[in-house]
Amino acid sequence: MKNIIRFLALVLSFSASAKVQTLRLDYYHTGDSQQEVFSLDRVVVEPLAWPGPNSQVFDNLNRGKYRFIVKNKMSQELLFTRSYSSIYGEWETTAEANKIKRTFHESLRFPMPEDEVIIEIEKRDTNHQFQKVWSTEIDPNHYLNHRESAAYSEQLIAIEQNGDPKHKVDLLILGDGYTAAELAKFKASAKALSEALFATSPFKENRKNFNVWALAPLTNKSGVSRPSTKTYRDSALGVTYDAFGSERYVLTNDNRNFRRIASSAPYDFVEIIVNNDTYGGGGIYGLFSTAAANNKWADYLFIHEFGHHFAGLADEYYAASVAYAKPTNIIEPYEPNVTALLDGETLKWHEKVNTHTPLPTPWPKQAYEKHTHEYQQTRSQLRKANKPESEMERLFKQNQGVVEGMFSKAEFNHVIGAFEGANYSAKGFYRSELNCIMFTRTDDFCNVCQQAIVDVIELYSSE
Repeated sequence: MKNIIRFLALVLSFSASAKVQTLRLDYYHTGDSQQEVFSLDRVVVEPLAWPGPNSQVFDNLNRGKYRFIVKNKMSQELLFTRSYSSIYGEWETTAEANKIKRTFHESLRFPMPEDEVIIEIEKRDTNHQFQKVWSTEIDPNHYLNHRESAAYSEQLIAIEQNGDPKHKVDLLILGDGYTAAELAKFKASAKALSEALFATSPFKENRKNFNVWALAPLTNKSGVSRPSTKTYRDSALGVTYDAFGSERYVLTNDNRNFRRIASSAPYDFVEIIVNNDTYGGGGIYGLFSTAAANNKWADYLFIHEFGHHFAGLADEYYAASVAYAKPTNIIEPYEPNVTALLDGETLKWHEKVNTHTPLPTPWPKQAYEKHTHEYQQTRSQLRKANKPESEMERLFKQNQGVVEGMFSKAEFNHVIGAFEGANYSAKGFYRSELNCIMFTRTDDFCNVCQQAIVDVIELYSSE
């Protein structure tokens, strides 16, 4: 009862102020595979009001590798929580992290409190339980706090407006590698990709809960860097292919500049589209996702990577190479769409499974793996020979046709169960359906992924 009263008081205190500013804590995250250190960079008052609903300040989903907590310094009252993942959190699992230390710039955003607060960062331990790893105190009214300006507000494009940002999920589509002469191209891509997203369930049914904004800071040359082909661009957002040495992984490490540009728009989530033809993208929960806008598979890239960023969905594929270490310990993942537990009601999605469906659920796994091994070899050869992107796109289409043909004959196609092979591992991890956009380049999310997405929509929108 006491907690409910405190929660209602918190809601009323936020509601009393029509426009709560957005506060951002910028910090440095340094370490290697054995050690990590956090250090304060600066406190930033962003130019726009907090875009989220005042009534949903606590994260009940907790899908990230990290979580941050905002508490009133004097009363210790809990004010705000969000879980998230980070580039550092992925990098620390790479081979490079066993050799050197690196520093990554990161940010936490939350409604601006009235008084001094304590910020705590927690990280999942080896059992995936959150443990405190850093704490700092900040004064939101300190005279040295940086006041950011909306320097790019005149370039902001409203792709879709369905209401006040406080009551909607605000998606910001940023463009990188676009020149002044290519702004119309960027706008067309941003609109087409958002239409592809809203043609896909459950975004289709929840379209009215979204606002979509677009912004492309100008660059002098088209495209972004792709170092593996000796292509270098000093693009506005610093996005590059070859992140962590993976030729298709597209990220930016320039967080400070990314945040400065993004703060000209109301945003909860960000997808960065790059002005490139080469297949590639990436997605990190609570940070951003990326996609190559000019590739024939751009719709899939945009939606798949947004699934990572928006809903904390795990990759369900396991046969492709990735930049970071695959799981070595079989413990229950915190992502909502993969599991290691099959016993009775311990299965995450047990309420969706028919009692007659066998667990694990049979599927043509051996035939799929044989075909996929051959396909991956061909794909690797095409990239090594730097063949035209049209050949890669054709290979993707052929592969998807073979896989979908194989799955169409499977006994348990379109059945919710537990199909072994997920989370980068052939054994020990399971996905809920035979196919999903998180598994192959198909068009649809499985039922479990759809529910996970709806949960986030409800967290970030209100009427």
